[in-house]
Amino acid sequence: MSAARARARARAGEAATAPDLTAAVGSLRLPNPVMTAAGTAGHGAELGAYLDLASLGAVVVKSLAAFVWAGNPPPRVCPVPGGMLNSVGLQGPGVENWARDELPMLERAGARVVVSVWGRRVDEFARAAELVAAIAGGERSIIAVELNVSCPNLEDRSRMFAHSAVATSEAVAACRARLPGVPLWAKLSPNTPDLVAIAGAALGAGADGLTLVNTVLALMIDAATRTPTLGSVGGGLSGRAVHAVALRAVYECRRAFPDAPIVGVGGIEDGEGAVRMLMAGADAVQVGTATLADPRAPARVLAELGAWLEREGVRSVKEITGVAQR
Repeated sequence: MSAARARARARAGEAATAPDLTAAVGSLRLPNPVMTAAGTAGHGAELGAYLDLASLGAVVVKSLAAFVWAGNPPPRVCPVPGGMLNSVGLQGPGVENWARDELPMLERAGARVVVSVWGRRVDEFARAAELVAAIAGGERSIIAVELNVSCPNLEDRSRMFAHSAVATSEAVAACRARLPGVPLWAKLSPNTPDLVAIAGAALGAGADGLTLVNTVLALMIDAATRTPTLGSVGGGLSGRAVHAVALRAVYECRRAFPDAPIVGVGGIEDGEGAVRMLMAGADAVQVGTATLADPRAPARVLAELGAWLEREGVRSVKEITGVAQR
């Protein structure tokens, strides 16, 4: 239909215009729906050597705690069929060091910045949010905060916050109280049958939107050494292998919460992957693991998304957002 539709428009004398790529994630307006994903684009402007960071909808930085964190023991990453397994363990410089050393480079690059934060207890989430609020209040380039609740809750036997509606709600509420006026997205885990209920708890506690999804729990074994490949034994699976999982999560949450802002992430490697995520119900998308193999991947995905829309005769990304739900 698409090519024929485009030709029909041309024959009808319609002016040829580029598709409208502008996107809205709640009250936040973006020039396009393509962002980087936390954990795969570094803490600062590293990708600026390969693409124009200002050309993306936003740059989501690697998750930050209120403190310096060394992460997990090596080995931390290994390739697996269809993706990558990682157990980096949220290594980071802490919010204050990041704001001093990394944020200025992102600002000089013209990037719109989404800060991802994490904690091991609710009070650590709250402290990270306080630190980000102090920075964002200075009219910096921070446009939103993404709450990474896919981390162990030390107050609940190290069970992930994102596996509990109560724990997720508490973390979101603590951050919401300290980030007035700043868009807050809860990034949730697909490793639970209660994802929709947990998403509802996050929204009910004050999250402005959802980021779906984080990595899938997984394990790889080295047959030669007869031991797990990662230093921490298990890790998080990302990449092409989780794309269908992420699509289902976005689809189900969009159906349950038709008005909630949703950012879709998981296995997007090309323009059609972004198209599928938008069709499932995402308002915007994030490109993650593909960036590790090709640091230009976010820009390429954006270009391919625009080319797909033009080829299919679609005038705006809004025309395909959630279309699979209809």
